[in-house]
Amino acid sequence: MLFGVVLVILAGLYQLSRAREFQLFGELVARVETEAQVVALTFDDGPTIGHTQGVIDMLAALDVVATFYINGAPASEATAQVRALAEAGHELGNHAWHHDRMVLISPDRVRREIENTDAVIRAAGYGGPLTFRPPYGKKLVVLPWVLAQMGRTTVMWDVEPESGVADDAGGREIADYVIASAKPGSIILLHVMHENSGASRAAVPMIVEGMRARGFAFVTVNEMLALAPQSDH
Repeated sequence: MLFGVVLVILAGLYQLSRAREFQLFGELVARVETEAQVVALTFDDGPTIGHTQGVIDMLAALDVVATFYINGAPASEATAQVRALAEAGHELGNHAWHHDRMVLISPDRVRREIENTDAVIRAAGYGGPLTFRPPYGKKLVVLPWVLAQMGRTTVMWDVEPESGVADDAGGREIADYVIASAKPGSIILLHVMHENSGASRAAVPMIVEGMRARGFAFVTVNEMLALAPQSDH
């Protein structure tokens, strides 16, 4: 009996840790309820010296501003790339110092992960509001509690094409998944700044073309949050 209860509790904690639309403390957003035909493109991880500038150039050619959730450790070694993102007008968000699952860790470590990453972002000249995205989307008790104390919004996502298509899917398949799945207020998650992210990078122009054909525009996360009904945000 006791073993069964423990299993139920552990299963519940696991589901809580990965929930996209619920956390125990503070504000969490996975999609904004809005009638406006807008979506937010968000890119996790990095920056990287090898691919960040190429992504910046691609988005400039597409006339799209996106939100980049960056990790402090690589950002501290790629400060020119962080500065280039900010100077290009993109929104920056905090994705923790290390890309570790932030569950079962101390409040002090959570604060260090967030504050040290904030410092790197600010040093690069970015002055906008900083939202937070948990690595792997994982959170349990301590992380949401610290974020609530800091007044920091947790931003998840509702469209994740890289998990919705086959591992060997190409850019066209990834783009088609997004175009079919996104709705007003959607937050789209992609990874485009690493060597093995070629398919996702290739998908971005097709996503932009397809969503614009559906009548959608692209906004940053904070622009999206400003559209939320007052009771939700």
